[in-house]
Amino acid sequence: MQLTPPPPVLAIRDLRLAFRGAGGDSEVLHGISLHVNAGEKVALVGESGSGKSVTARLAMGLLQGGRGARISGSILITGVEVARGGPEIAALRGNRVTMIFQDPTSALNPTFTIRNQFRRVLRSGKGARSERAADAAAEAGLAEVQIDNPRRVLDSYAFQLSGGMNQRVMIAMALINRPALLIADEPGTALDVTVQAQTLKLMHDLTEKIGTAVLLISHNLGVVREFSDRVYVIYRGNMAEHGTTAQLFHEPRHPYTRALLAAVPKILGGGLPRIPERSPDFELPLVLHPGCGEPGARAA
Repeated sequence: MQLTPPPPVLAIRDLRLAFRGAGGDSEVLHGISLHVNAGEKVALVGESGSGKSVTARLAMGLLQGGRGARISGSILITGVEVARGGPEIAALRGNRVTMIFQDPTSALNPTFTIRNQFRRVLRSGKGARSERAADAAAEAGLAEVQIDNPRRVLDSYAFQLSGGMNQRVMIAMALINRPALLIADEPGTALDVTVQAQTLKLMHDLTEKIGTAVLLISHNLGVVREFSDRVYVIYRGNMAEHGTTAQLFHEPRHPYTRALLAAVPKILGGGLPRIPERSPDFELPLVLHPGCGEPGARAA
């Protein structure tokens, strides 16, 4: 008897976004489709302006349709439709789905201590609990990300901590309610290389331990190669290629993917290729590797 696999924790289908302007609508996402299974680590990669972060913000309900934007398509988080925003995503956010932003110091509220921010996150996920219980949970969460003196950090403000420490606080806060999905938007961009590597390893190991799925937004292919199980490549608001990490790095099939890989700096130096702003060679349908079918996509 064959068991039916559980549904993805995140399923985006034919997502389109257009911003309204004086000259008419300007479409920036052109039918994006992707999925993240339970416990899986998936990367969404592309150069700056390709549509990575705006896709993540739509999934979190941080960008909604209205007078300035037109959104169509479907975004399912743990089976709940959230593309239109509203109370559905508000109930999930901070509980079933959480997000880590590029700059942890700016993402944390500078007017509240870390302790107060932890208490608010814990209330949103687990309901009412005493301050003592919330503080104990926060201390345990900070210990999980290898912070030696959790009480001192809890009594601090974000501006009193280093960028690396704030990023660890963000990881602990994002995972304190044991979400089904974590969206990490360039989580190491504001950190130096050594601290970035340490932070990403902490995030990888902790999400692996608690079974949280991750959608990693990144332009750093070195990070993607070490962190992710599967990779989606996005180019100018279009999905270009999708495959396992090994497939994408060993057998890139889309010209844009090959250009991204060629642009990675080499130890021996040498010039970097120029990725054209618009190239007919890149305007191809989504390339799928064997075994990586995506509903509605065309294989090369």
